[in-house]
Amino acid sequence: MNKYASLRPVASILISAAVMLSLIMGLRQSLGLFVQPAVRDLSMAVADFTLAIAIQNLAWGVLQPFAGAWAARFGFRPVMLMGAVAFVLGMLALATATGFFGVLLGAGLLIGFALACCGSGVAMAVASRPVPAVLRSSVLGMVSAAGSLGAMISAPIGQSLSMGFGWRAGVLGFVVIALIIVPCAWLAGRVDKIPLPPGGPTATAHAGTARDAARIAFRYTPFLIMTGAYFVCGLQLVFLTTHLPSYIAFCGLDPMLGAQALAVIGAFNVIGSLFFGWAGGRWSKGVLLGGIYISRSIVLAAYFGTAPTATTTLVFASLMGFLWLGVGPLVSGMVADMFGLRWQAMIQGLAFTSHQLGSSLGAFGGGWLFDAFGNYQLAWQIGVSLGIAAGVVQVVSGLRKPPPPRLAPA
Repeated sequence: MNKYASLRPVASILISAAVMLSLIMGLRQSLGLFVQPAVRDLSMAVADFTLAIAIQNLAWGVLQPFAGAWAARFGFRPVMLMGAVAFVLGMLALATATGFFGVLLGAGLLIGFALACCGSGVAMAVASRPVPAVLRSSVLGMVSAAGSLGAMISAPIGQSLSMGFGWRAGVLGFVVIALIIVPCAWLAGRVDKIPLPPGGPTATAHAGTARDAARIAFRYTPFLIMTGAYFVCGLQLVFLTTHLPSYIAFCGLDPMLGAQALAVIGAFNVIGSLFFGWAGGRWSKGVLLGGIYISRSIVLAAYFGTAPTATTTLVFASLMGFLWLGVGPLVSGMVADMFGLRWQAMIQGLAFTSHQLGSSLGAFGGGWLFDAFGNYQLAWQIGVSLGIAAGVVQVVSGLRKPPPPRLAPA
């Protein structure tokens, strides 16, 4: 009767992966809270801080395929432990920064490396391995949902400490929270003892190396379309996490509203992740993914196209939260369906590189346009236009029934 009873032996792995994902994503998504006080204290431009965030996203994206390949070769545990330690050191470097180099090292390079090693791509691959295929989409939705709770905790803590004791105290509070990631990475690493299930797509099952698997992926049109649309996903989301608190303050609203909005996004992430994880097991994941991109763009246009208030900001945050991490179980499920589990982390990392290129553009481009024009109007208009275009292409692709990927010629 209870189809989830088979998950009990691996519950500690799934829970640890979810907590790890929750903390690392929640803390990372809340860095936008410190942009304004940090640039004032360090005599930097907004674009300088957001350049560090852009480099973080580039490092995350570029290193994600390598982290996936390392996990396939050496196991998930050592990769995730390296990432956990790097994340703590990155937050500490940011808290003690005296100029741009410290911000770049902490918020940029170290946190970017950490996210590649124990962020969403690796955590979802860990959660995919120990569960049966029939439950995979729902379980990925659950892990993603649990992983959404971090912003609900970290954003209010960070904002309260920052307002009461300064932005450095807020970041030091994040350092303490980040220490919990280390034991979670160790426990989630127990997945290395679970063998890969038999079967899977023939092409990638016979891929002997990461290079072979990558060649197969890059010759498969549905994967290329998903990867291109993923670029726009990153652009929209990191623009929001980086610039929404600044936009709210720029419009004369209570700065605490920025932290409340990020927390609301985290709360509705839970609902969205559960829904889209469930839906991905019943309907076309590609169509659902395209629908998310189109819906996000409509919500963005409605919010940024009018003067914000506290009420409209929280309504906007709730809608965006519902549409936020629902992408996670859909993309992870699509990669597993296309290519199987052996190279999932690596191939998903290849797609995520595109996502992070978009993230870097959203973080730095938004700051550059703000410094150039004194507002965010052109930035959000570009994000909306690209989101609608990407969503339409993804929906059309999802309605087709392509053949499975084939072995690439030597």
